[in-house]
Amino acid sequence: VQLVESGGGSVQTGGSLRLSCVGSGFTFSTYAMAWFRQVPGQVREGVAAVDSDGSATYADSVKDRFTISRDNAKDTLYLDMNSLKPADTAMYYCAAYPGPVINRLATWEYNYWGQGTQVTVSS
Repeated sequence: VQLVESGGGSVQTGGSLRLSCVGSGFTFSTYAMAWFRQVPGQVREGVAAVDSDGSATYADSVKDRFTISRDNAKDTLYLDMNSLKPADTAMYYCAAYPGPVINRLATWEYNYWGQGTQVTVSS
């Protein structure tokens, strides 16, 4: 299993970014997928998750600003981030689990992780 993120970068407050995560080595459509983020010295937190059936869950801090989606034909997970704030600055990670997930935004539910892509939002 391999997960490769891309799309991070530096933007100003109010800007937008689209993160992508391409999966390989597994049947992407059957996996629960999620985005997490981490700031150095802090715990990794769940941002958004999507089940194999397309059901999405969001952290309160990103609701109405971020949208998670998946394209199973392309084995790709997306995170569209709008109205970005400095507090969104973090390394963003893609995660996967081969089956239903109960706690969709919990790190311990996922056993495959990407290497991360950095998002920096300046004021």
